[in-house]
Amino acid sequence: MGYDIADYKAIDPIYGSIEDIDVLISELKKRGMKLMMDLVVNHTSDEVQDKHFNTCRLPRSHFRLVGFANRRQHAWFRESRSSLTSPKRDWYIWKKPRQDAAGNPLPPNNWSQILGEANSAWTYDTKTDEYFLSLFTPEQPDLNWENAEVREAVHDVMNFWLERGACGYRMDVINLISKDQSFPDAEPVLGPEHKYHPGSKYYVNGPRMHEYLQEIKQKALEKYGAITVGEMPGISNIDEIIRTVRTKSGELNMIFIFDVVDIDNVPGKVRMTLRDWSVKDLAGAITKWQQAMIEHDGWNSVFVENHDNPRSVSRYCDDSDEYREYGAKLLALMQTTLSGTLFVYQGEELGMRNVPKSWDVTEEYKDIESINFWKKSKALYAKDTKRLSEERKVLEKKARDHARTPMQWDASANAGFCKDGVVPWMRANDDFSVINAEKQIAEDSPEELSTWQFWQRGLASRKEHADVFVYGDFQAMEMGSDEIFAYLRTGKKSGRWLIVLNFSGKDVKWEIPEQVQVQGWMAGNYLKGKPKKALSGSVDLKPWEGILGKCED
Repeated sequence: MGYDIADYKAIDPIYGSIEDIDVLISELKKRGMKLMMDLVVNHTSDEVQDKHFNTCRLPRSHFRLVGFANRRQHAWFRESRSSLTSPKRDWYIWKKPRQDAAGNPLPPNNWSQILGEANSAWTYDTKTDEYFLSLFTPEQPDLNWENAEVREAVHDVMNFWLERGACGYRMDVINLISKDQSFPDAEPVLGPEHKYHPGSKYYVNGPRMHEYLQEIKQKALEKYGAITVGEMPGISNIDEIIRTVRTKSGELNMIFIFDVVDIDNVPGKVRMTLRDWSVKDLAGAITKWQQAMIEHDGWNSVFVENHDNPRSVSRYCDDSDEYREYGAKLLALMQTTLSGTLFVYQGEELGMRNVPKSWDVTEEYKDIESINFWKKSKALYAKDTKRLSEERKVLEKKARDHARTPMQWDASANAGFCKDGVVPWMRANDDFSVINAEKQIAEDSPEELSTWQFWQRGLASRKEHADVFVYGDFQAMEMGSDEIFAYLRTGKKSGRWLIVLNFSGKDVKWEIPEQVQVQGWMAGNYLKGKPKKALSGSVDLKPWEGILGKCED
């Protein structure tokens, strides 16, 4: 699904050619924009073609439709797999099998696959009688970063694109590149019914990760002044993260910190779990990293949505027809007033939501994580209808498929995503005739802004008052409430601003702290103009309402 790279220096013909990228970079530059590439170097593509179809459990017609029927595999792995004495054998992580009582091969340890906890993270190769590590899927063998030649090859790839004019990289699961070389068994945290368990303790922020990142910085990034954001799941330690993103000595400009998007994960379990969370949890996670970066000279990424997580309005708010727009705008108000670099995922600016619960999992869900999860759930809980229903709720809430439906451009067929009878990889969400870019951009209501228009307002305000909202001080004003998250932002030029967010579906009366003197409420997610609210004492907030106020200095 795009993350098994066959050739690091080529463009998939589905999307065009390398000459097209040159044109894109050039035309972006004319418009004051830059192109950031996605760097996937924890793993490459494999060699086995048919396995891809079997793992995804989709008909071959699906792959012919999107151009995958003759997908290529990476030359590095083909050579590595060719024999035990291949010059590139050590470019990947190969281990001899353990054996059961009958002498059958078993994986070298009990690590589970990240995108399928019922499966081993190791894939057996009958030709050479060894297993290779494939943390995500069998089609994505992990590179061996202990090998200096591998690291040099990665530096070469990075320099190739930076030389062509790319401005930097989003670095896919970059904190997984260093593994504990003893490859011990993982603790059996998933329970006795599971053969395999998460081994993240032994490969998340591994023993040589910082060494490798410093090497990347010196041999590729520094000479181009490249921007970097590291995808680094599974780590929430302030000292460890600041070591990575400290302004003067850090290896990367920023990383994606997952505390907010992992808020409903069961601690110690895999991502596809579900627990109740509170506004206190959300406020605590955001406050922790806003303050940590200021105190330790680091830098934040600000995001609540991406291609690996469900739609934010469905997750943190109420995506019903009555409240979806208010919730989407509430999240926009929050993000446009937080320090750091803001990442807005396609469709988030429209308030796109999760797919309907009525969609059939087998027919409509395409993501390998979803497919593996549902296959495992049905196998384990075939006779436990209550538990199976709970597992279905996890999919309905958290499946990555929710973020991968076609972008909703307009009300035409397939939401305007594709024309001329072409069938998209996934079907468009059923609500595209109501929620789409064309409609929201053109909306001309005298009373309310569309979600897209509200984002425009928020981004303009963020730019105008960057000293406050991008670089300013942060002070939490309310962290103990079950409904309200409120904070104060202060800048050298623009003074103090108060943000009050009602993360609940009920009317709430909130007391403005005595030390905060509100001059006026400047924006809100309910009305187009300035909200008419009390400037002192208590302020009344509607369900999912957020307001922005200018304060006396």
